Formats: sequence, C-alpha cells, structure tokens
Amino acid sequence: MRTVLSLLFFLLISVNNYAQTAGKGKISGKVTDAVTKQPVDYATISVFKQGAASPFNGISTDAKGVFSIDNIPAGDYKVTIDFLGYKRTTIDHVTVTDGGNTPALSAILLQPVQNQLAGVTITAKTPIIENRIDKMVYNAANDLTAQGGVALDVLKKVPQVSVDIDGNVELQGNANVRFLINGKPSSIFGASLADALQAIPASQIKSIEVITSPGAKYDAAGTGGIINIILKDSKVQGINGSVNLSAGSRLENGSFNLNARKNNFGVNAFFSGNAQLKTTGLSSNNRTSSDLAEGTQTNLTQSGDNTQRRSGYQSGLSFNWSVTPKDELTASVGFNHFGNHNNGFSAQEELKATTAGAQLYDLLSNRTSDSRFHVNATDVSLSYKKQFKTEGQELEVQYNTSYGKNTFSYFNEQDYLTGGYPTSGSRSNNPGSDRETNISIDYTQPFSKTFTLEGGVKAVLQNLKNVVNTDTLLNDGTYINNAGQTYGFNYKRKIYAGYLSVSTSLFHKFLDAKIGLRDEYTNTTADFPGVTIPGYNTVVPSATLAHKLTQTSSIKLAYSYRIERPDYGDLNPFYNISDPHNISTGNPNLKPELSHGLELGYNKSYDGGANFYLGSFYRHNLDDIQQFTTPYPVLNINGRDYADVLLNQRSNIGTQTTVGGNLFGSVPIGKLNLRTNMFFASRTNTNPGTVANPGVIKVTGFGYRINLNASYQFPHDLTAEAFANYNSSQKNLQGSRPYFFFYNFAVRKQFLNKKASLGLVAANPFTHYITQKSTTYGSTFNQLSIRQVPLQSFGISLSYKFGKLEFSKDKEKDKEDNNMPAQDAGGR
Repeated sequence: MRTVLSLLFFLLISVNNYAQTAGKGKISGKVTDAVTKQPVDYATISVFKQGAASPFNGISTDAKGVFSIDNIPAGDYKVTIDFLGYKRTTIDHVTVTDGGNTPALSAILLQPVQNQLAGVTITAKTPIIENRIDKMVYNAANDLTAQGGVALDVLKKVPQVSVDIDGNVELQGNANVRFLINGKPSSIFGASLADALQAIPASQIKSIEVITSPGAKYDAAGTGGIINIILKDSKVQGINGSVNLSAGSRLENGSFNLNARKNNFGVNAFFSGNAQLKTTGLSSNNRTSSDLAEGTQTNLTQSGDNTQRRSGYQSGLSFNWSVTPKDELTASVGFNHFGNHNNGFSAQEELKATTAGAQLYDLLSNRTSDSRFHVNATDVSLSYKKQFKTEGQELEVQYNTSYGKNTFSYFNEQDYLTGGYPTSGSRSNNPGSDRETNISIDYTQPFSKTFTLEGGVKAVLQNLKNVVNTDTLLNDGTYINNAGQTYGFNYKRKIYAGYLSVSTSLFHKFLDAKIGLRDEYTNTTADFPGVTIPGYNTVVPSATLAHKLTQTSSIKLAYSYRIERPDYGDLNPFYNISDPHNISTGNPNLKPELSHGLELGYNKSYDGGANFYLGSFYRHNLDDIQQFTTPYPVLNINGRDYADVLLNQRSNIGTQTTVGGNLFGSVPIGKLNLRTNMFFASRTNTNPGTVANPGVIKVTGFGYRINLNASYQFPHDLTAEAFANYNSSQKNLQGSRPYFFFYNFAVRKQFLNKKASLGLVAANPFTHYITQKSTTYGSTFNQLSIRQVPLQSFGISLSYKFGKLEFSKDKEKDKEDNNMPAQDAGGR
C-alpha cells in the first residue's frame, strides 16, 4: 500500500506543478470512411507545426472515429490523418488561440486508395502500445517473434500480463481473468483456457486489449480484469485477403483471410488451424508425509515421462451492412475445435517406516496413463447499431450465443512389482455441453461536449450438462462400473444486469471523469447431491479520473469492484483419479470471490517517438478462491481406499492482498527500437484456519516479470528481432511457483512491394528443456516436483497479402451527405 501512496503523492505534486498549463486550446474531430460513412477507428492523427517535417503531437481515433488532443499551445498547425488502405488527408492552417478555442474538424472523410495495393504508400505506423483512459492496447501486427506462434506467445509480450509454462495467464498477478474474442464471450474459454489460447494462431490477432479497471458497461466477472482478443478484419473497399503459413519443429499453423466490401456491404471469412507436434517431457516427484496418529512416515518417489499432442482449428464468417449512414447491422458465425492427447509412464516407490526407523514396507510399481480432451464450439452473434443526429448519441442491441460440446476421458493402470498386490486401475469418460447466451441493450446520450450519459441492460443465460461414467479395473482384467463415480448433472446460471455511467469533465476541464454503477443478480442451480446454491445480488461501482499534465503526459486513477463466480469445473464433485496419489475434485460449497481494486498510472511520450508508462495498483480479495492441497494417509472414495494421497480442491481460503507496479518503455534509436516491460507484485494470502487446518496461516510472496525486446530495421525491407522474458518464482499459501525463462529470435524479409514476407523464428535455440522446480508443503507433508519441459523449436513462416482496393463514388449520396449541416465532434 505504501507503494501506491508514494506514487499518488508524487503524481499529485505533478498535477499541482502542471495545472497552470491547462486551459490552452485543443484540436478535435471525427474521421469517417468517405464511401460507407462509417467511423474509422485507430486512424493516426499527427499534428505538425507549420513548416516542420516531424509531428510534435498525435493520437489514434477511438472506436467511434473520434479524437481529441488537449493543451495545444496557440499557433498555426498542420494536421494529417493516416490509415492503411486510405489516402492521407492533410488539413493546413489549423489555428489554435490561447484561451480555449477548440477547432473541431468535423466529418473528416478518408478516401479509400484506388487501383492495386501495390500502389499504396503508407507513412504512418500504429504504435505497439496504446494507453487509453480505460484500457491498454497491444497492437500485434508487427510482432516478429510471435510469427508462426499462437495467442499465448503474443500474450507474453503484453504489459501487465504473465504467462507460465503451462499456458496459465495472470493479469496483474491475478489468474481470474475474463477472456473475450472481439468483445464477445465464447464457450471455448470455459472448456480449457490454455488449450483455447493455443488454438488461436498469432497471425489471426490484430490487437489485444487489457482492461484492468473495467467500467460499468463491462460485465463484473473477473477479479483480475478483462483481456479482449481482437481478430483481424478489413473495412477496405474491394476484394482482398491474406495467407499465413508456418512450419516448425514443434508448432505448425496456417490461416486464410478473405475480405470483400462493396459500398455499404462487407463480408469477411477466415480459416485457421494449428498443431503442436508430439513432444515428450520428463518429470520427478518426491514427497515425505507423516501420520502423527500412527507414528509413521512415508516417502513417495515418482519419475517418468509424459508425451503431449495438441491441435485445433477455427473458421468464421461475418457480415457488415450499413443500411443507412446511421444504421448498421453486423452478424457473424464461427466454429472452433481444439483437443489434446497425453500419455505417460511413471516408476513409483512407496517406502513406509515408523518414526523410529523400522521399515514397514517398500512398494515398487509402474503406472501408465492416457488422457484425451476435445471441444467443438459454435459462436453466433448479431448486432444493430443506430446513430442519431446528435454526435455520439447511439443505440446498440446485441445478441450473442455460444454452444460447445466437450469430452474428457482418462485411463490409468498401476502394476505392482512388489507386495503381491493385483493390478489396479480405472477409466472415465465425461461428455458434456455448454450453452451461453448474452442479450444486451446499450444507449449513449451526450448532453454536451463535456457530459455524456450511458446506460444499458443485459441478460446472461448459461446451461451446462455433463455425464460422468467411471469404471474400476477388477482382478480378472475386466472393468465394472463404479456407481459412486457415475452420474449426470445439469448446471444453470442466470445473470441479470443493468448499469449507468457518466463521462464528464470536472474543474474547468482539469479532470476527465468516468463514474458508473452496475447491478448484477445471479441465480444458480445445480443438481449436485445435497447442494443448494443461493441467489445473490452484487452492486458494482467503478470510477476513473484522468488529467493531462502536458501535451505529452497524463495520469489516471481508477477504482473497480469485481466478482469471480465459481464455474462448474470448480463446483463439480467428480474425482479425477488419473494419478491415485494426486487426486483432484471440485467443491460444491464454493462462494463467489469479491475484489476491490485501485490503480494509478502515469503516461509520457516524447517527440522522437519514445514513450513510457508507470503504474501501480492495490487489490484486496475477499473469499479468495485458490487451490488448496490436503494430505490423506488413506482417502476413501465411494468405498475404495487410496493410500498416501494429496487431494487438490478449490477453496475460499480467506483474503488475498496484492500491491504492485508496472513499467513499460519504448525507445527508438535510429533504426533500432528497444522495449521493456517490467511487472512487480507483493502478494499476501491469509487463511483464517479451518477445523482440519486450525490456526491462521499468513504467507507473503514477492514476484516479478521482466521482458526485453529489441528490433532493428535493415536495408531492403529486412527486420530482425530478439525477445527475452523472465518470470520469477513466488511463494504462495502452500509452497512456491517455479520461475520461467524464455527467449527467441526472428528475422523477416518483405518482398513483392511488401505484399509478401518470409520469416525465420528460433525459440529457446540453445536450451532443449526448461526445468521447473516447485514445492508444496503443509504441517504433515513436504513435496518437491521437477519437470523438464521441451520448448526448443525452429520454424519458418510465409505471409502473402493479395487483392484489389477499389473506390466507387455514389454521386447522389455524396451530394446529399455534403449538404447536411456540420456537427460538432465532441469526443468522449
């Protein structure tokens, strides 16, 4: 907390020092496609002093094509607007006078580029990182070292995001993250997040939005925040597309995009697929546990290997129809598939002795296992957006539904080499389905240039069904159904929400504020035996304050209240016994986790293109949901005893408090560009104790993540890049998380007038295995686990863009639009 207060004190002093610079002029406006009359988002706005060759200020347009640059000194300026596929628009002699005059460049029309793409010359480039009032955007299009990779490879570079070796993602040190695709939920994330993120090729990703302090318009789910993956599309006239292919020693993927737009109607289609080839990792596990009642100690040693394969593909079709310049319909349908297959072997020794040292038995065995998982999901969305005469006034209605079918199965067999025990084993097959429907209505009403009201309602309807079939191996080698582990269940959740938020300027435009309140009622039913889940209401406040200190620097302070509802995987009481010494199950009695978050950030950019962001945060979770491990000398599950077991189960462990900071910096030095992203956090877990584990447990662990990125632009369209990422180890409630180091190199050569490129990528080229050491401990046990994970890979990628960009002018429609009265651009 002291870190947050210190930074707050420093920034408040900065506010006081720079407050006198407020009150100068500003340049604002809206950028629109000259043909479709739709807003152009992410267009680059550059402001030049008259006669200067380089801009001294700039910004990107928001999702509505609106931009506003404050604190511009009095003078005569030139403004340029650039975006891929459009001609540059230049506006000379934009006059700003002292005292608050605000030139509004209303209805700036960008003309699509005519003829072949080969004739296009683009001089503007979207920055890698964009820091906006409510989100941070990582633009992945020029990410060389992720070419040929998957979404997880891109996420490793995103500020405030951490990815471990197994694909588990944390945002500001919190794993409870709400993932969206193009702003919409998908059932593929509920089935297996790590697998879903490894089924999305990096070549399909346009950008990744990180929202650590979501406003009232966003769902309250996810105490860590929201990560929104934006896939590539095109709003350019004509027919165009791209092909991306990559092959490597560990990963292979490919994608195809096709876009067609004629006047006010557009179609986008894509297909992508990827595969992780067969890789084998090594593992060992050493555990010492004590039975105080018996006066015995058991040493368990496991060592072996695990072979893994993974594959997936996606396809989709979307339509966009501008019915009128003020009415837009968008529809899309997508299909996703991914799956994995793991099989392993483990040699085991279980040695039990008295505390005095007398050996009771030495049991040797071999265990073979096999598990498979796959999911098919279909996503359908339909949205209608209505814009009114008043700039910024709009109504949007959205319908999204996602349906997924998944199957998880496992098999294990344990052969005893000593002790005279018969072979034991089990197998399980669990088919299920997941249906989620989201219906929302949002309305925005600006009352003035500095005051806008937003409101809306939403319903989220989720229905899951699962069947659990478990068989037990008999002494004669046949299987019999295990009635205690065979059942089916239905899980239904309904969330009804409404919100209201206000965007305004305070203290004579000294502060930009966005304050909101959201209310969500949750009703959950699940036919787990003997379990009733009560309904509950959650009121979710949020607030963001931002102040522009100078033309190129600003600060932001945000507060958010979030909720993490346990999903059916956390609640399902099914026992996974694929490893009889390490068993996991759900907890039907879990309560939702609640979180208070406070974030403070400072952003600064320089004329030469350098910029950095410094942020700090404080987060306090109540009823924090974490995995908790309990040792059992003997665990009876439905009439069968399992010896020397660690039972892993999600629990409301008490509270978790995290204080941390984030630093991002980018510095161009000629043709060399250096970037770094550093994340530091101190996390304290407090467990008030239970009957089984009396006494208060309090553990504080410090962790950090540092990555470095260097790219160099050689002559003849040749670019090279190097990237290294280090995640430190960190203590948790019952042990430590292992550290993780990853590095890669890439080169890319563009040719055919930059329509095609050829790239080479090497990941961990000098290290075949990455070694992971983790510990788990309690009052009666201590365990050390070591894994050697093969991440070394070499690959080649090919990308080709094709198509013709056309522009056809509807003279009558253009004349009608030009006769309409101009409107103020009043951005929010």
